Amino acid sequence: QVQLVESGGGLVQAGGSLRLSCAASGRTFSSYTMGWFRQAPGKEREFVAAISWSGINTLYAGSAKGRFTISRDNSKNTMYLQMNSLKPEDTDIYYCARDYAGGWSKASGYDIWGQGTQVTVSS
Repeated sequence: QVQLVESGGGLVQAGGSLRLSCAASGRTFSSYTMGWFRQAPGKEREFVAAISWSGINTLYAGSAKGRFTISRDNSKNTMYLQMNSLKPEDTDIYYCARDYAGGWSKASGYDIWGQGTQVTVSS
C-alpha cells in the first residue's frame, strides 16, 4: 500500500518561500500523476498543482501560477512544491495525493492522501 508523507511546512513572512516535499513509499509512485491540494478549516479542499508521471506535464491553479513550481524526482519517490512570493491567503494545510482516476484538478480523482503539512504566512 502506498503511503504519502508531506514535510517542509512552517511559518514564513509574506513574500517568503517554502519548499514542500511529498515522500512516497512503494514502487508505483512513478506510474501516477501526483497533485498538491490545500484546505483551510471549514473550507473545501482546493487544487494547487499537479504533475504527470513523467514530470513533463504540469497544471496549476490560477492562484499558484507564476509563484509555485511543482516537480518530482521518481528516482527518490518524491514530489516537491516550491512556493515563492507567499501571501497570507496561502495559509492552509497542504496535502499531496495520488491521481488514480485522471482527476488532475479534481480531488475526486485522487485515492491516496498524505496527512498534510501546515503552511502559515504572516503579514
